[in-house]
Order: sequence, then structure tokens, then C-alpha cells
Amino acid sequence: MMSEYRKKWLWLVYSILAALTWGVWGILTKFISGDTGPFATHFMFTSGALLTLPLVIRHCKITEANIKGIIFGVGAGIIVVLGNVSVYQSFKMGGQAAIVIPFTNLYPIVTILVALAVFKEKLTPLNALGIFIVVPAIIIMSGQSEILRDPLHFFKNVGPKSWLIFAFTSLILFGLYSASQKVIAGNLTASWSYISFIISSLMVSISFIAFGLVDFHFQQKSFWFGSAAGFLDGLGVLAVFSAYRAGGKASKVSTVAATLQQVFTVSLALVFLKERINLISFIGIVMAILGTYLLSTGQRIVKSENNLNVIN
Repeated sequence: MMSEYRKKWLWLVYSILAALTWGVWGILTKFISGDTGPFATHFMFTSGALLTLPLVIRHCKITEANIKGIIFGVGAGIIVVLGNVSVYQSFKMGGQAAIVIPFTNLYPIVTILVALAVFKEKLTPLNALGIFIVVPAIIIMSGQSEILRDPLHFFKNVGPKSWLIFAFTSLILFGLYSASQKVIAGNLTASWSYISFIISSLMVSISFIAFGLVDFHFQQKSFWFGSAAGFLDGLGVLAVFSAYRAGGKASKVSTVAATLQQVFTVSLALVFLKERINLISFIGIVMAILGTYLLSTGQRIVKSENNLNVIN
């Protein structure tokens, strides 16, 4: 009886594990942002992510390989990899992990807009409510809450913040990648989707090195922290895969993982990075978490439960 009960909720355990590993990923990348640039950080990330290959490659069957799907998967993977690099740059420009991660995790709003425009899908009531909540959340978290108090003064003095530009870029790229999952899922198994992501990460790292963008003058501890971040990100993806294999529904798994990742990141940032957030920012974070939950709940953009979400 107990065994059946555990099996029933095993998908939830894996989903929480994914959220936790991704939460730690955000903290580690912020921690080393003062010592490394975004290109070097991605190099470290790739080094760690490669260590996860033995855990998934045994599930890859040559007969299931689809060249067209892999090419599309690699292309989409490059999009999400550049989204990760934008997150690193946002940290480098002073963005707080407790703000940047919840902000970028609002990407489902982009996914939904693409689904409406390209895939002609319908907006669910919960998604509509989520959009209604996340719009002011984005404004608050961007530090531009003045628009809600004094719009006239805001538009006279508005000025984009560097960290915000890169965080917003990540949000867009993550949303586009999430939307592409519908096409990828129709051409690749979860294992080959993950392999495609690793290939994308490796290709981008090699390109950064070839163009001399990677500054290797970083501390040894930064390399180990950065590699650990990449390894944890990979484990998070594999945990999601395990959640699906344990019977978890795509809508539930992605909702739990995306929502709790923000909770873990904010909590860890306050404790280990000693970040401080004011009341208004805290309200924005809470709204972002709630909005993410509503945006993710009931989404029909991804219909294959064998699909992997490799976005942080």
C-alpha cells in the first residue's frame, strides 16, 4: 500500500528536485558573476552539463534518431542557451538573483502569445488571469513601479537598466524556446531532445572560444562552481524527465518546477547571497510566482509528456 502511495507521488518528488537544482543553479551563477563574464560562465556551464550525458545517453536509441528533429532541436537549443547567457550577463550587470530568476521565469507569457498567433491555440481563463497579474509584476520587478504611482513623471524620466535589458532578452528567448517545444516533441524523444540541447551548448561554447570571447583568467573555484551549476541544470532536466516517466502530467510537472524554482531561488539568495529586497519588490516577486503558476497551469502548447523543458 505504502509502495503504491509513493509511486503515485513520485512525479512530485522529481518535480521538486528539478526546482531545487535549478534554484541552486541560479545562486551559483550569480555567485561567480563578479569573477567571470557571461561567455566564460557558459563555458563552465557546458563543462558541467557534459558530465550528465552518461545518465541519459543509454536511453537514446539510434532507431529513434531523427536528423530533421535533431537539427531543429539544436537550433532551438541555441536559442535557450543564448537565453542562459543573457541571464549571466544580467547578473554581471548587477541584477539580483532574487529578482532576475522570477522575472525571466515569466516566459510563459511569450509562449502563450506565440501559441495564440502561430499555433492558433486558445487562451484559457487561468492563463488570462496570469497575464493580468504578471504585467504589473514585470513593472514592479523592473524597478519601474513609479509608473503605477506617477505615470507622467515616469515617462519623463524613464531609462532602461542594463541588467533589466538582458533579463528581458532572456524572458523572450526562453518563451520562444518553450513555444518551439511543440514542434520538437513531434520529431524527437525526450532523450534526443536533451542530447540536442547539450550539442547546442557545446557548439555555442566552441564559438565563444573561437572568437576569443572567453576570458580564461578566472579563479579555480569559479570554474568548479560554474561547472557545478551546469551539472545541476542538467540534473534538473533529467529530474523532469523522471517525473514524466513516473506518470506526471506535463502541465503539472512544468507548473510545480517553474513555480518552486522561483521560491527556492529567492530564499537561497536572501540567505546565501545576503540580497535584500524592499516590500514593493517582494510584492512583485510574489505576483510573479503566482502569475507563473497561472500561466503554466492548463497550457496546451506542449502535448507530449515525453518532452523535456530545459529552461531555467
